[in-house]
Amino acid sequence: MFGYRVPAPDEAMIISGGKQKGDEGGVLPFRIVTGHGAWVLPVFRKVSYLTLAMREATVVEDCVSQQGISLAVRAVIAFKVGSDTASIAAAAQRFLANQNQMDELTGQIFAGHLRSIVGSMTVEAIIRERQTLAENVLDASKIEMAKIGLTVDSLQIQSIDDKGSGYIRALAAPHQAAVNQAAQIAQAVADQASAMARQESDRNQAEYARQTAVARAQYQAEIDTAQQKASQAGPLAAAQAQQAVLAEQALVAAKNAELREAQLIAEVVKPAQAEAERIRTLAQAQAEATRLSAEAAAAEGRIALDQAVIAQLPDLVRAAAAGLQGANLTVLDGAQGLNGAVASLAAQGISILDTVRGGLASAGAASRDGSSGEG
Repeated sequence: MFGYRVPAPDEAMIISGGKQKGDEGGVLPFRIVTGHGAWVLPVFRKVSYLTLAMREATVVEDCVSQQGISLAVRAVIAFKVGSDTASIAAAAQRFLANQNQMDELTGQIFAGHLRSIVGSMTVEAIIRERQTLAENVLDASKIEMAKIGLTVDSLQIQSIDDKGSGYIRALAAPHQAAVNQAAQIAQAVADQASAMARQESDRNQAEYARQTAVARAQYQAEIDTAQQKASQAGPLAAAQAQQAVLAEQALVAAKNAELREAQLIAEVVKPAQAEAERIRTLAQAQAEATRLSAEAAAAEGRIALDQAVIAQLPDLVRAAAAGLQGANLTVLDGAQGLNGAVASLAAQGISILDTVRGGLASAGAASRDGSSGEG
């Protein structure tokens, strides 16, 4: 809209041609607008813009330390215009026409304070206590920077050089040697640890390779065994089948042999045994018949003998009696004694008969034994 102006977020709009009451009760010759827009009356008012953005100034200054050592110090200052009305007003009155002068003036302010602070410190303190040096320079420059409406956010000491005198290097030599020694020791320890790690890694790799080789060998052995079993399965099955056939054939042969044996027993042995039994039975029957015939013959002989003896017995008794007639015998018992004598003669005749029978019986037995032996 015509006559309405709005400053950027990092700008302060300065409207001249009018007055504004300041923070401390004074009156400013211009109006300051930040963060919002404002109506500007054309012709009667003039608008200018003051940057509130962060700016940077670099300081490279030759300084002399407390020991008289010449040092080249490089520092970087980060600053900006303050956000309050008084700081904006002070900066606008000094830098609104040429805002780049803020960098130059800030560098000059810090250069002076840097030379002063470095001159009060030794080189060792400056090197070891850079933060202390920066804080001291900031404290010394705050008042001057505030007067011109500027605030400092940070001060960094970037480098400190002894300008070729070798002082700083000489100071650093013992520390550098110690650092180098520590570095060498650390490197040696690291190398040793690395070597041990490599050796351990080599051992682990070798062990892993060994285990892998063993596992592969075992797997290959299992594969070979399976392949051999598979390749032998056919012949083995055929052999087992052949063995089963042979076993069945052996059983059949055994059955045939048993059958043939039964046939031979039925056809040969049994008839032979029956024939032998028949012959033995016939022989026994014949022997028994012979015995019976012999016994019958003997019995007939005994009967005939007995009949002959009996027929002759009266003659024998008579002859014995006749003999007694001419004998000179004395009979003591009378008729009883005579009877006893006669009875004795009769008994002798019977005894003779038994003797003859016995002889005939022995002859018959001998005859029978001879007949049995021939049979």
